[in-house]
Amino acid sequence: MPIPPLIAVIGPVEPDLLTAFVGHYRAHGVHRFLLAFHFPDQTSDDERVRLLDTCGTLDISPALVNVGPWHEHTNTRLRDELRALAGPGWHLLADSDEFHTYPNSLVDTVHEAAGAGIGTIGGLMLDRITQDGQLGPWNPQQGLDRAYPLGGFLTHYLLRGDPRKIVLAHSTVPVASGNHRAPGHRPVNRPPVVVHHFKWRRGVDTYLQQRVKHLAHGSWRSTSPALLRESRRLLDHLARHGGHIAVDSPTLPLRPVTLDALPPWWAHEAAHIIDTWRPPPQNEPTGTISSPSPSGTSNRA
Repeated sequence: MPIPPLIAVIGPVEPDLLTAFVGHYRAHGVHRFLLAFHFPDQTSDDERVRLLDTCGTLDISPALVNVGPWHEHTNTRLRDELRALAGPGWHLLADSDEFHTYPNSLVDTVHEAAGAGIGTIGGLMLDRITQDGQLGPWNPQQGLDRAYPLGGFLTHYLLRGDPRKIVLAHSTVPVASGNHRAPGHRPVNRPPVVVHHFKWRRGVDTYLQQRVKHLAHGSWRSTSPALLRESRRLLDHLARHGGHIAVDSPTLPLRPVTLDALPPWWAHEAAHIIDTWRPPPQNEPTGTISSPSPSGTSNRA
C-alpha cells in the first residue's frame, strides 16, 4: 500500500517548525507534501518570504498560497482543494504543529483500516508543554521533545475543546472543519494515533489575543462560538497564573512524554476521552475546567 500524501494548511509559523514538521513525516515515509500557506493580513513580507523560502529549501513547492483574513472556512476550503489535488486514495491530515506517533507504522495503520473497510483513522491531541509551563521558544539543536517535555490533555480539560482528530481519511470521506470529525464515518482504531500538539510555544498568547479581537468584532469568522470561547479560556488561565500554564495543577495532569514512544497510559486514557467526549454546555462559564477523577470520569472544578 502506498504512503498517503500529507495534506496541511500552514499559517505563519516559524521556519524551524516547518522544517521539523516535514522531517518528522519524512521519517514516517511520506514523500509527497501538498501544502497550502495562509498568511493573515498582518503577516509581514519578511515572514512570508522566510517561510516560503524554507519550503523551497525542503524541496517542496507550495501547492497554494493565500493572503487575507483568517476565517475558519478559508482553512477548510484550502484543505479541500489540496485533497482534490491529491487525488484518490488515503490522505494524511495534519496541522503544522501536529506530529503523529502511530501505534504501528504508518503503512500498517492504513492497511488495517483499509482491510476493515473503514474510511477514517482517528487520533487524539496530546498537548506538549514546557517543564515550567512557560510559552517558551525552541531551536532545532534543542529539539521539540526537550523544549516541551510534558504531555497532557490541555485542549480537553482546560479549553473544553474537541481533542479528537481525523488523522487519515480516504479521499471519498468528507472531513469537517479542523479535521475533528468525519460525519457518518466514526474512527474505530484503538489505541488512537497520538497527535503531539506543539501549539503552546512563544507567541501563541499574542496570536490568541488577535483571534479573540477579530472573532469578537466579526473581521474573522468561524462556524461556531467554540473557537472564541476556547481562546478566552486559555488567555484567562494565563492571566491567573502569571503567563504560565499551571503544570502543577491536579486538574491538568502533565507527564513526561516523547515523540518516539506511546505512553504506557495512552491506550486506556485516550480511549476513555474519545468515547466520552461531548461539547461543553453553551452556558458553561469560561473559567470552568473539566478535571479527571480517579475513576477516569470527568468532574467540574
